[in-house]
Amino acid sequence: MTTAPDGLPVPQRYLAILTIALGVTMAVMDSAIANVALPTIAKDLNTNPALSIWIVNGYQLAVTISLLPLAALGDIVGYRRIYIAGLVLFTLASLFCALSDSLPVLALARVVQGFGGAGIMSVNSALIRFIYPHSQLGRGLSINTLIVAVSAAAGPTAAAAILATASWPWLFAVNIPFGIVAVAVALRALPQTPRAPHAFDIPGAILVAAMFALLIGSIDAFGHGESVLLFAVEIAATIGIGWLMVRREATAALPMLPIDLMRIPMFALSIGTSICSFSGQMLAMVSLPFLLQTNLHYSAVETGLMITPWPIAIAIVSPIAGRLADRYPAGLLGGLGLLVFASGLLALALLPEHATIPDIVWRMALAGCGFGLFQSPNNRAMIGSAPLSRSGGASGMLGTARLLGQTIGAALVALCFSLVPAMGAVTALYAGVGFAVVAALVSSLRLFDRTGLAAGSGS
Repeated sequence: MTTAPDGLPVPQRYLAILTIALGVTMAVMDSAIANVALPTIAKDLNTNPALSIWIVNGYQLAVTISLLPLAALGDIVGYRRIYIAGLVLFTLASLFCALSDSLPVLALARVVQGFGGAGIMSVNSALIRFIYPHSQLGRGLSINTLIVAVSAAAGPTAAAAILATASWPWLFAVNIPFGIVAVAVALRALPQTPRAPHAFDIPGAILVAAMFALLIGSIDAFGHGESVLLFAVEIAATIGIGWLMVRREATAALPMLPIDLMRIPMFALSIGTSICSFSGQMLAMVSLPFLLQTNLHYSAVETGLMITPWPIAIAIVSPIAGRLADRYPAGLLGGLGLLVFASGLLALALLPEHATIPDIVWRMALAGCGFGLFQSPNNRAMIGSAPLSRSGGASGMLGTARLLGQTIGAALVALCFSLVPAMGAVTALYAGVGFAVVAALVSSLRLFDRTGLAAGSGS
């Protein structure tokens, strides 16, 4: 299978994007789907509910520490191989999860599943760069944006639907047929991509994994009010490893930690925008159920339905934003979208004490519209500003920025509830507004960059 000079021909392009859609849906949804089932799984396996959190943490940690190493490996062996290997590993691990009969076995299977999910998420954006013509890159990335947003939002709903009719192992078994189909389509449709001649940097991969593990651990410890000494030690270790990585890879042609890409203003600003925006999104997504159920006294079912306009709005706006991203500057579209997003979060924070369902729904939709308008242009700027040979590193950083932002947001929600228990949800929403405004300002700085995609014309 060879790559077309500028993207794949139709219908191969549609088959290729289908396997991307299937893989990303499984990987993203599984990062959230187990949350709903934790009490059920803990009871069924007769284990401590506090220990059952490793069913979620094991998956998330595996994804976070392996995204950049797998993206770098994709530069060497080809993104197609990494993606297919990730699909196969994820599908097999789903089978082992479904067959697990103890917490240690299930947690280990989830870690393996996380490495498979990282294989999928580390190179999916890089593959899209070879699937779609450059003139339609924004359109292709908007599909990816749509899938990530809807999958993340639909995870808890899908879990509830499965648990209503079947036992918890089916949460993982349901992946198996979809995984088999995704692998079959991937083998037929995904393009071959150029390969870098250098060897894989194993010490660099270990250092990157250790750095992100410590960083995530320190953020989580800070948010949950754990020992200040532990937090300080983890942050110091993170900075030390980061300094060592920068020194070690400053002269590398294709560094594991993509400091070469961070020297590109468009790329660096897009990464900063992404981290801030996803921090704001997670601050809202974690705090809103508490606001709606505890403060406004709606039921869990009503809460789920009232949050639904958010992903629906993203689903509607993302394809439109993707087409606009091929014509207009990412700094402009991203800045406008993030200001709309901030307005939606502010409106939610200012909900009256006896807010009606329509009061809530339009605010959710406004936040979703803003986030949908921002994300596709931002992803296009991030991926499009990197050299073609560094598509893997750019794709890995895209996923890493999203996960880092979500981790910061979730930790800050915990901190808000710790500092102001009675107003934790509202405080978290105001913090989300602040992050969204900062993201809008960072995004607007891209309008002054003339070296990359500042004019929106692409490169």
